[in-house]
Amino acid sequence: QEQLVESGGGLVQAGDSLRLSCAASGFDRHTTAWFRQAPGKEREFVAAIRWRTTNTYYADSVRGRFTISSDNTKNTVYLQMNNLKPEDTAVYFCAVTGRGWSIRAASAYDYWGQGTQVTVSS
Repeated sequence: QEQLVESGGGLVQAGDSLRLSCAASGFDRHTTAWFRQAPGKEREFVAAIRWRTTNTYYADSVRGRFTISSDNTKNTVYLQMNNLKPEDTAVYFCAVTGRGWSIRAASAYDYWGQGTQVTVSS
């Protein structure tokens, strides 16, 4: 059955890098996204990738710093985060939708992982 498991979060300093992983099982013809939520803020879109085409999409706040990618042999989606900033501090969630539209909206996603904490110090 469907399952999403995130890993790779941690505590880093500004300018450092992290790679998050999302192991996805039980899905087909789907879009996988990363969202994040900081205390007192709305859950916001970070990046998404279409499993079949590998087309990618990014929030303006992370474009050029973050890269989303997939490894089909491992059924895993990654989020490479470079030049991290304190404002990137949040819980990061992996999510999956079978839709090909509205992929920047959290409401489009039916399946969510448990989240992994990313903390960036100054």
